[in-house]
Amino acid sequence: MSRWTIHPTENAVVWTPALGEAHTDDYEMAGYRCAFVVKYGTDERGFVLTHHPIFPTLRLRPNNTHATYQMDVPDEKWPRLVLLPEREPVKETLVRVKLNGTIEIETTAAEGRLKIRRICFPSTEVRAAYEILTAENTGAEPLELGATILDNEVDQTMGPMGINICEIKTDLGSRLGILSPGASFTAWIAVTGRVANENPPAEDPAAEYLRRLRTIERLTAPMKLETGNRALDLMFRFAKLRAGESVYRTRYGLIHSPGGYSYFAATWCNDQVEYAGPYFAYTGDPDLIEASLNAYRMYMPFMSDRYEPIPSSVIAEGIDYWNGAGDRGDAAMYLYGAARFALTVGDREIARELWPAVKWCAEYCERKKNAAGVIASDRDELEGRFPSGDANLCTSTLCYAGLLAAAELADVFGEDGDQYRLRAGELRDAIERVFGHTIHGIPAYRYYDGCEVMRSWICMPLCVGIYDRAGATVEALTSRWLMRPDGFLTSEESETIWDRSTLYSLRGIFASGYTEEAFSLLSRYVENRLLSERVPYAVEAYPEGGRRQLSGESALFCKVILEGMLDLTPASLTSFTVKPTLPAGLDHITLENIRAFGGVFTVSVKKDGWTVSRSDGVLLGEGKNGEKGLIPLA
Repeated sequence: MSRWTIHPTENAVVWTPALGEAHTDDYEMAGYRCAFVVKYGTDERGFVLTHHPIFPTLRLRPNNTHATYQMDVPDEKWPRLVLLPEREPVKETLVRVKLNGTIEIETTAAEGRLKIRRICFPSTEVRAAYEILTAENTGAEPLELGATILDNEVDQTMGPMGINICEIKTDLGSRLGILSPGASFTAWIAVTGRVANENPPAEDPAAEYLRRLRTIERLTAPMKLETGNRALDLMFRFAKLRAGESVYRTRYGLIHSPGGYSYFAATWCNDQVEYAGPYFAYTGDPDLIEASLNAYRMYMPFMSDRYEPIPSSVIAEGIDYWNGAGDRGDAAMYLYGAARFALTVGDREIARELWPAVKWCAEYCERKKNAAGVIASDRDELEGRFPSGDANLCTSTLCYAGLLAAAELADVFGEDGDQYRLRAGELRDAIERVFGHTIHGIPAYRYYDGCEVMRSWICMPLCVGIYDRAGATVEALTSRWLMRPDGFLTSEESETIWDRSTLYSLRGIFASGYTEEAFSLLSRYVENRLLSERVPYAVEAYPEGGRRQLSGESALFCKVILEGMLDLTPASLTSFTVKPTLPAGLDHITLENIRAFGGVFTVSVKKDGWTVSRSDGVLLGEGKNGEKGLIPLA
C-alpha cells in the first residue's frame, strides 16, 4: 500500500501521517560544497527531525574514501522553539512532509495553537545547509516564544587540512517574543562547515533558497518526459535531479560522486564512468559534462604501457586511489562508458581527448582475453560480495558494447574501426559459447563458468543488443528464482536486491522488445520507489547499505527511459539509432529537449508510430513502433 501521494499541482510527493502512524526515513540533497540529509518522521516518542550536514572537501583522515566530515547535529545543539514563561520545548506533531528537491515539513504544537513549517535544503555554492522556519499563531490567545539555543558551535575535530569546525548561525533570536493570534514570523537556521582559519560562509538564506530552486529547475527542465502517467513522469524528474545534483567543487574541479553518507569527492569506474557519464551526455548540461570528463580524465594517468589494471576508484579529490577489490573489469567499464559518452556528447574535441584512453582500454581488454575468448577479471562491480569466477558475463558484455562504440570513434578519426568490430564479433561468439547455459530448465545465461544458480546480471546481453536468448533471459529474470515484489535478487540463493541490476534488467527487457513485461515491472518499481517506503529515488542495495539514495542509481533509472523504452544508441558524433516501443498502458511518450549528438531534438511515440524532430520542428525520422531508425542530426 502506498504511503505517499503525488501532489495535485506540484512536482512533489506528500506524506500525511495517519493518527498514531509511526514511520521514519531520510532524504538526501546536494550542492556543490555541501550535501544534506534530513531525517524525519514519527516514532514512539513523537516527532523526529535530525539534520545531517556533509562537507565533501573537509576530511577527518587523509585519502580515505569514507572520511568525509559529517555528523548528525545533536538535538540539544539545534535551535528549537520553547513556550514561555514555562520554557517548555514545544511538543510538535507531524502533519505533512513534502519532497520536491527540498523537504518541507509541517507540524502543529501547543495543542494546535502553533503551526510550524520548515523548508530544508543545502546551499548551492558554500559549505552550508539551511532550515527556513515559519511559525504561525493559529489560536485565539497570544503565545510567547523563546528558543532552546541560538548561535553555537556543534563540533571541532582535527583533520588532515586543519581543525574542522561545524557551527550554527540563526536569526531566530530577533524573531522571538509575543506572537499575536493570526501573526507569524519566518527565521532561518544555518549549519556550516569550515577549517579554523577560514571565515564562516556569508548568510543569505533567502538567496540560497532561490538558488536551490534554480538548481532543481536546471537539472529537471531538459528531457521533460510526458506519458500521461504522472508517477512515471515524476519519478523520471526526481531521477534527473538526484543523478545531477551530486556534483562537488574540489581541488580537481567538478567531481560527480555517489553520495549516500559514504562516497564523496571521489569517482568509481562503475557509478561515474559506466552509469552517470553516458547519461549526462544526453543532458547537455555544462557542469555535468565537465564532471563526467573529469571522471574520465582521472583514470588516464593510470594507463601505462605495462597495461596494469586501472584502479576502481579515484578518491580524496583526485589525489589517491582505491583498488581493494582488484581488477573488477574496470577497463571494460571505462571502455563502454567513455566511448559512448564521447559519441553522445557529439563534440569532436572531447572525443579526441578521450580517444587515447578508449584505445588503451580496448587493448587492455584484448590482453585480458582468456583461452575461451572472454574477458577475465578478478571480480565484478559487486567486489566479491557474490562469486564472479575468473571471467564474468558483465565484464565481457560491457567490453563488447564498448568495442562497437570504439569502432565508431575510430572511424571519426580515420583509424581502423573494423578491427574493433571484428573483436566485438569474436567476443559475442565467445559470450554465447561460455555463458549461454540452461539453469532450472531455462536456456538463458550463467554468470560465470561453473555458476549453476540464477543471477540478475544475466540481463547484460539484453542491454548491449544481444538478443539471441532474449525470451529465455526474460523468463529467467521474472522467474520465482529471481523476481521479488521490490526488484530482482542478485542471486537466487540470497535475499539481497541491488537496484542497479534491477534497473539494468528493466532497460534490457524494454530494449529486447518485451515491452509489456517491462512496463508492468517498471510500473511496480515506480510505485515502490516513488510512493511507498523509501522515496522518491532509486536506491543502492538492501539489506546491505540501508537503501542509500546513491546518485548513480538515479542515472540508471533515466537510462531505462532513454536506452530502454526509446532504445537510443549512439552511431556517430552526429547520429544515433532509435527503436521506441509504446506499452499498451500508455497512450503516448514524449521526451523533449534532448541535447546530444551536436543537436537538440524530441522523440515522440504514439499508437501509430514514432517521430524524431529537431528543436526547430524539422522532422528527422519516423517509423513504426518497434522499428529501428537511424537519425542523422547533421
